[in-house]
Amino acid sequence: MSRCKPRTAGFNQMAVGDHERIRTGPSPAAAAARRVGVVDIGSNTVRLVVYETPNRLPMPIFNEKAQCGLGRSIGKSGRLSPRGITEALRSLARFGRLAEAMAVGHLEILATAAVRDAADGRAFVAEAERVTGRPVHVLSGAEEARLAAVGLLNGVPGADGALGDLGGGSLDLVSLETGTIGAFATLPVGHLRLAEDSGGDRTAARRRVDEALAGVPWLEATAGRTFYAVGGSWRALARIFIEQTHHPLHVLDNYTIDFFDALRLADLIAGLSLNTLQTLSSLTHRRIDTLPFAAAAMAGILERARPARVAFSGFGMREGQMLELLPEGLRRQDPLISACEGQAERSGRFAQRGQEMLDWMAPLFPAETADQRRLRLAACLLSDIGWSEHPDYRAEHAFHRVLRVPYPGLSHPERAALALAVFARYGGAPEHPMTAPTARLLDAAAVSRAVIVGLALRLAHTLTGGAPGLLPQTRLKVEKDRLVLCLPDDAAVFLSDAVDRRFKQLAAAVGLKPRIG
Repeated sequence: MSRCKPRTAGFNQMAVGDHERIRTGPSPAAAAARRVGVVDIGSNTVRLVVYETPNRLPMPIFNEKAQCGLGRSIGKSGRLSPRGITEALRSLARFGRLAEAMAVGHLEILATAAVRDAADGRAFVAEAERVTGRPVHVLSGAEEARLAAVGLLNGVPGADGALGDLGGGSLDLVSLETGTIGAFATLPVGHLRLAEDSGGDRTAARRRVDEALAGVPWLEATAGRTFYAVGGSWRALARIFIEQTHHPLHVLDNYTIDFFDALRLADLIAGLSLNTLQTLSSLTHRRIDTLPFAAAAMAGILERARPARVAFSGFGMREGQMLELLPEGLRRQDPLISACEGQAERSGRFAQRGQEMLDWMAPLFPAETADQRRLRLAACLLSDIGWSEHPDYRAEHAFHRVLRVPYPGLSHPERAALALAVFARYGGAPEHPMTAPTARLLDAAAVSRAVIVGLALRLAHTLTGGAPGLLPQTRLKVEKDRLVLCLPDDAAVFLSDAVDRRFKQLAAAVGLKPRIG
């Protein structure tokens, strides 16, 4: 039997380094030494997030918040809430001890608008430093806005339009020009402050929002672009939006809704009673109390800015501060690919590289875009994610895991495509009713492409058993109306009924006749 000559050139090198060497993993002490933590002392909550930072962009390994309401009385009294101070200091003492127990190498404690503006803010900072034994940095409005933009851009590198980060005490606005941070403004219309300054009158609160926004003329340049919504209250709005629009994917990060739907829902929520809001969601009473004011702030921005769409982000000031603590080399990594490579290294059976599979199946996608190639690489890196599951449930479990991974840099359609590809890799049928709601986020061409990626991954793993070094000995090529699987002269390791069957499935998906030769 004649054989095609396979490619023998070396693999393309990944920008983030070589991972073929045997990895035994760092010692517990060495791993802990690389941990960084950020404490965010906000007007409404105090939160600790701990990240592990080895050779890749870090993922959070601990995330806890306490709803203290530190800035709940600042609008009227100019001072921090006495009860909020007690709760915040108790939470800070706990977080300081937890950081020590977790051996966090660097803990950054940040305070935002409430502490910055309160008459007793300095006294609170002194007490916070006493209970934690660490310095507290009170961010200026400019610093807070810039860090929010840095955090957003980690997940949406080419963000274009404007960012709004709504806290309890302030609203930070940042102009974004295709990934470049521009003008900013900090306005005293956080959801807690709005509620207090207006005496609970929602009409008066909306007037305050409009008056504040009138001093931000550059916001109107967002028209026809994207408004990026950051902050816990706006994420709470997104949860309700998802429910009310029957959106199939309950993931807040990069959930996007068009202008008219966003404005209609924001106006609706701004006018609903608290009892009605309670029936619409499982949000806490503390969150619901000021949710109409958060909705009023969003409605005011949308009417003035007139963006084409609103995108909600799970990344903001805390993530921006975390990134500031990292070496420049880590910050330059693609957040999605970095996360997928980390997943592959932690849970994969072998050291097979995603680049190896990416190059091998490239002849199937001669005209793909850079974004499509990036998503295909992510699918390659996650293609062994279900190996430890029971065979009967691998496709289903892998689909749900990939659909909901807390990775930045994925739009909801991209999440759907990635999950469908991994579902097909484990033998899931594209017409399966479980995947139908998610598949509606994609057009027919995108669904077909995801299935082809998955079938190519299934064939690649069948050919090699997942072991590294074997796949480059084979090659796929398209010859007129045929898909050819080229094998070396000594092809015994690659020939099986399963290989033949899965190669025919792939050829049928791309509309070509199969030939092994």
